[in-house]
Amino acid sequence: MAPGKAPSKGKVVKKKKSASDRKQAVLKLVLSDTCAVCKTPCARGMRYYESMKQPGAVGKGVPCILTRTFV
Repeated sequence: MAPGKAPSKGKVVKKKKSASDRKQAVLKLVLSDTCAVCKTPCARGMRYYESMKQPGAVGKGVPCILTRTFV
């Protein structure tokens, strides 16, 4: 090494975020009774609520955009 020269530290390489590192939105599943009393009804919830009013309808809930959280 020559006198007066500092050793080089090399290039700094930024890590790129992969798809698995991104935050993912999680929506809760709500039933038709929740959609019926919702203060801000959405189109998806109202469609689900109307379909559950039919006799013999079986449903497992609908994702509610108002309950979105990021994980």
